[in-house]
Amino acid sequence: MRRWAAIILASLMLTVPVAPAASAQIGQPDIIQEHWYHSYATLTLDVNAWADDYPEIVNLSVVGQTEMGRNLWMLQISDWEGGACSGSIVGEDGCEHYKRDGWRKEVVYIDGGHHGNEHLGTELAFLVAEYYIEGWANGDQEVLDVLATTELHILIMLNADGNDFDTRWNVNQVDLNRNYDHYWNTCPTTQPGSSAFSESETLANSIYMNEVVPHADLYITMHTGVWIMLYPWGKWPEQPSDWELFHFIRDDVHANISDIPIRNANQGLYPNCGTSRDYGYGVMGYPTFTFETDDEQWLLGTVEALSERLGEELEVMNYLIENVWYWRARLVVDSLEVEDGKVHLSVSNLGHASTSNATLLYFEDKEDWSEFWFPGSDGPTGPGEDKKGGIAQIQVDSDFNFSTSGYGFAVNATNSTVTTLDFRGAPISSGEGMWVLYYQKRVIDSSMWVFGIVNESVVESKEGVLQGLLPAPSMLLVFVAFALAAINSRNRKFE
Repeated sequence: MRRWAAIILASLMLTVPVAPAASAQIGQPDIIQEHWYHSYATLTLDVNAWADDYPEIVNLSVVGQTEMGRNLWMLQISDWEGGACSGSIVGEDGCEHYKRDGWRKEVVYIDGGHHGNEHLGTELAFLVAEYYIEGWANGDQEVLDVLATTELHILIMLNADGNDFDTRWNVNQVDLNRNYDHYWNTCPTTQPGSSAFSESETLANSIYMNEVVPHADLYITMHTGVWIMLYPWGKWPEQPSDWELFHFIRDDVHANISDIPIRNANQGLYPNCGTSRDYGYGVMGYPTFTFETDDEQWLLGTVEALSERLGEELEVMNYLIENVWYWRARLVVDSLEVEDGKVHLSVSNLGHASTSNATLLYFEDKEDWSEFWFPGSDGPTGPGEDKKGGIAQIQVDSDFNFSTSGYGFAVNATNSTVTTLDFRGAPISSGEGMWVLYYQKRVIDSSMWVFGIVNESVVESKEGVLQGLLPAPSMLLVFVAFALAAINSRNRKFE
């Protein structure tokens, strides 16, 4: 019955006179925008209109082509400090990627339309973009706050060829969501492609992940078929390493927003390998979800208005985006006490993800960050050097566990820890140096490493020497990042 209703509605909509499309707003009247799913052509109209009308917050680019040569449109949505190419610290794309306090913005990556005939998933990605663009234009304070601190990267329609042919596959009859290089073709599946990333669409998506948003704080891929949200893993029924984070989100959503099921993908759906979700988590280290909207997968339009049809799903998306700051470990030093070469450290985790890999670094010279000290070392560590005990090899090895006794510690989500580290080999009694926390954002091995300068106000010496005052953290971040990035040249998972 719903199919026939949609067909009748489509017939009525086709009789609506529409003037030649001077812009997406003219070419796409509300009655069509709310009831008729996007084709590649209408999506192209809409995203280009957004870029033209809102250059202060919308940066539009082409990040690849489909197998048939259609553009993969990428929307970058944020408050670009007055314009898409303004600001004192800009990326290669010309966009300002830093908050006003000097810290890098949180990054949310969203894609839709892996499966061409899963139109509601594509439309949910579109509605997220529309919500934040129109909210900014209307002066919605919650939206303004999000865009001041967060970047949204949204690829609404990955499989534009399949979308226009109304088929699951791309033009090569490949299931794009089985074509990623994470246990590719190791589950019972059909049409995963000739090899991982054999298709131009998935290859372009992976390149964007690795080159533009390697540090993303959340990745959500939109699909249609079953009303459910799926987190890793698809290959295994076991819970992922960061189960605390995923379970917290599940419980919070259920308590306050929606009763949508949120489960491990293998248990919640069926075994699936080579997916973008598991690639995003297992290879890139993002927290990831597959957001499955239900029903109407096989229709080209919806009887119920899209904004109402997907209203609850959009609320869940807003929750995930507005709280993205918490979807990683966020370590803060409560106190750092130096006594007889030992450092007594108290650290709190403000985030909802645990870290099992954290340590403390000591930079002897605030003007030269090429060398620093680890706990337990009897000599400084520098780029490419092997000084007194092979410490240089430890610090560039992303598999090394700093929580090993004597080197570092772990901190559970929304918890704190107290530990003592041995810095008797370092010249810490001079009080001229700088302390830096170095840790992984999440438990998963592929997660990025981050650093945070310890505020001098929490540092205390019981050796009769005052610790030197530190410059404001926001002024040091870029310089320390360069130093640590050079030292970690073989570890791409560094922010």
